[in-house]
Amino acid sequence: MKVLITGAAGMLGAAVVDRLRYEKCAVVATARRSGGKFVAMDIGDWQGVMRMIKDCAPDLVLHLAAETDVDRCERETDHAYAINAFGTENVARACAESGAAMAYISTGNVFDGEKIGPYTEYDQPGSINAYGQSKLAGERIVEQILNEYFIFRAGWMVGGWEIDKKFVYKMVQLCRTESELKVVDDKFGSPTFTGDFAAVMMSVVATRRYGLYHLANRGAASRWEIACEIVRLLGKEGEIAVTPVSSAEFPLPAPRPRSEMLRNLKLELLGLDPMPEWRESLRQYIEKNRDKV
Repeated sequence: MKVLITGAAGMLGAAVVDRLRYEKCAVVATARRSGGKFVAMDIGDWQGVMRMIKDCAPDLVLHLAAETDVDRCERETDHAYAINAFGTENVARACAESGAAMAYISTGNVFDGEKIGPYTEYDQPGSINAYGQSKLAGERIVEQILNEYFIFRAGWMVGGWEIDKKFVYKMVQLCRTESELKVVDDKFGSPTFTGDFAAVMMSVVATRRYGLYHLANRGAASRWEIACEIVRLLGKEGEIAVTPVSSAEFPLPAPRPRSEMLRNLKLELLGLDPMPEWRESLRQYIEKNRDKV
């Protein structure tokens, strides 16, 4: 199978490229700027997207490129929609014209966060910030344009170590210098490790059972619970205090939903949900990178 990837230079892209090469797929890895193993493709350039996908003739396009900076999306709404909606439309239309299937990576941020339990694929989305709204617009576009598509909603992404700009890596870095971590305990989500995500995503793609899927590691946690587990795994209990605080102590431009917890209900029903529990994947992630801590 020949696969073209958008946004291949990101933290998820690295894991996806590794997985595809493990499965002996022919890979065309694109990023906004060329260099090294990446071919330049700007998803905002319709002619460029169409030319690239037509020339490469992939069987599958994995659309990973996105603006994931939640606060930037809130400040620059046009920018959020230009990438997450219009850019996605360009990729979807090029797939339709070339006959390629498409997989679009979305987010649990499409929900308002008010549900008590984890969200399933059958819950009604309704994001409270521009990031989630623009990603949901991308979902709708894919559904309207294509018949052969996958939409995978991920939880709180973890992976890539040095290229990971998100919560887990930030906590690990703070553990190097701080004796106390103040971490919010009123936001909940489902950690999603990029290696686990890439492996299960490709097993679902292989079924050709198109549609919308939630794809997160098993279980859920608050930010505070994840930080406590990181401190434990680093062997720094007693050295570093992890203090629970309200998110009101860290005001941000974009509102965050109380819950982004996901359940992979459709994968469970299909017998296709081998995703590990998040604590086990976090343990393996830190062990793998312990020499860098």
